[in-house]
Order: sequence, then C-alpha cells, then structure tokens
Amino acid sequence: MEYEIQLIRSKRKTIVIEVRQDGSVIVRSPMRATKKEIALFVEKKRDWIEKNVKKMRERMDSCGANEKLTDREIAELKMRARLYIPGVVYECAQKMGVGYKRVSIRCQKTLWGSCTSKGNLSFNCLLMMLPEDVIGYVIIHELCHLREMNHSRRFWAEVERYCPDYRRLRKQLKTEGDSLFLRV
Repeated sequence: MEYEIQLIRSKRKTIVIEVRQDGSVIVRSPMRATKKEIALFVEKKRDWIEKNVKKMRERMDSCGANEKLTDREIAELKMRARLYIPGVVYECAQKMGVGYKRVSIRCQKTLWGSCTSKGNLSFNCLLMMLPEDVIGYVIIHELCHLREMNHSRRFWAEVERYCPDYRRLRKQLKTEGDSLFLRV
C-alpha cells in the first residue's frame, strides 16, 4: 500500500503516528530523535499504519467525501449554529454552575469544539449536521474544560456527571462525524 509520511519535529518526548481522516500519515517526533530511531518506530508500526490508512480511505469512499460542502452551505450551517449553540451553551453552563466569556462558531477540519484557559469557547458549524444529543455532548465536554483543562479521570467524571450517556455519544460523534470533516 502506498502512502506518504509527513514528519513533524517538535518539543515533545515521544514519537507518535497519526493517520488522518484523508488517509495521510503524520509522524510527530522529538527534536532530538534520530532518523534511524524514527524509521525503526515507523517500521515497527507498519501493519497498524496500513490497516488504518486502508480504513480511512474506505471511509472516504463510502461516505461521499468527494461531495464537498459549498460556501453557501457552510454559511447556512454557521448561521444555524450561531442561532442554536449559544443558547444551549448558556443553559448547560447555568446547570453546571460554570461561567464562560465568549462563544464563537467556525468551520474547522479537525475539531468539534475547543475551550481556552480564558474561558472562550469555539464550536464547529458542522455540528449542525449531527443529532441534538451529540451537539449537547460536545457542548458539555467543552464546558467541563472550564473546570479541568485536560482529559484526566476527573475530567471524564465531570463529563459523565452532566452527560451520563457520553460514551455512546462520543462513539456516535466519531462514527457519524468524522466523515463530515472530509466535506470541507
């Protein structure tokens, strides 16, 4: 199987491999790692890489990833998201007893939502193509970061406290949502 590997060196401690939704492969490594160490790591993980590249390519073919959203469709999704998401964020934040600063809506290729340490929240307009309970899970997930800016056990316990069914919704987001990223 043919695929190209992109190498990204950064201030990290370990080597990791990421197979993206479009089937591309990224290897992230520490600055100090030698080419030989990286090559050995990649070779050791070759079966895993090929299996996941194949899976991502099949997903792209089956989900109609070639059907890109038009600028108009994206603008409509953003408008719908701006009308819907801030209200749900407000309601959830009230129930959870957390405060936030700002809610923004974007069209992103890899993130469903994000939360800054300053309390700013951002959500992907593509969420509007998913069921309401999945959108609610993403909103609760990001609001929980206002208490825990990580994905520790305490963070997931907090998510479960406000969204007891989060495991199913998270899986649903992965299966139904990943193909949406390919449309932008």
